[in-house]
Amino acid sequence: MEQKKYKVAKTDIEWKQQLTPQQFAVARQAATERPFTGEYVHNHADGTYNCVACGQPLFSSDTKFESGSGWPSFWDVVNQGNVELREDYSHGMRRVEAVCSNCGSHLGHVFDDGPADTTGQRYCINSASLSFKKKDDVK
Repeated sequence: MEQKKYKVAKTDIEWKQQLTPQQFAVARQAATERPFTGEYVHNHADGTYNCVACGQPLFSSDTKFESGSGWPSFWDVVNQGNVELREDYSHGMRRVEAVCSNCGSHLGHVFDDGPADTTGQRYCINSASLSFKKKDDVK
């Protein structure tokens, strides 16, 4: 199967120079951080969650909600083209993986158990895949 080409493409060595070991494991190797340990699980500030690897805007604090899952959860993305969804059959089950469309970094997974009065989706995202810009800092 041919590997998709992304706008931002780096070698593993280059990614390791840019990212912390945990960020590299999650964003570039599709690992998962332990629940309730991520930096943004309980973040309630207004702003935008961006890809930790390339900076592309992914989620808004306006769509973040408390899912009780242990990971930051969002019911929608900032821009539909910024998050790519893929079939994921790892761990012996079918899931929908969310990745950054700009660099291919693993973000987390999408489930159909989000708030009923919204999209009904829960983007369950690793804090290690995100950087956060407070609303006041966004120009």
